[in-house]
Amino acid sequence: MEQITRLKELILPVLSSSGVILYDMKWLGNEHTLQVAVMREDGSMDLDTCAEVSEKLSAVLDENDLIDSAYTLEVCSPGAEREIRDIKELEHMVNPYIYVRLKHPVKKMLELTGEVQTFEGGMITLSYRDKAAVRTAQFPADEIEYIRLAVRI
Repeated sequence: MEQITRLKELILPVLSSSGVILYDMKWLGNEHTLQVAVMREDGSMDLDTCAEVSEKLSAVLDENDLIDSAYTLEVCSPGAEREIRDIKELEHMVNPYIYVRLKHPVKKMLELTGEVQTFEGGMITLSYRDKAAVRTAQFPADEIEYIRLAVRI
């Protein structure tokens, strides 16, 4: 784990200069693949940016002796349905579509999927579909047990 911490310290300036933030970094498959998941502050990502970041990280990692065996570098996005680890991420997103599981029911529901209308003062207003009607629910952020981005179908 200490190696990951040192690697993060090494790559964070590179990510910052590329306009992306680190979502996650881990070793996969017997520690032969270093996976670095990155995204823009608004949660978006594209293939060209991943390729650009991969080239820059590869150069920095090759210059240092923190990894002493052969490995593969994988730079990727966190995914379309990634977990939102810090609720403040919602502040940078424009009307994100989310799935949320609550600690206590709101409108008799523990799970909601919908579009965030507002996120102010620790309160989230979410519009969701209930059969043919569009409804809204409001709940405090500290009532969230789990939250992730969702894909509209």
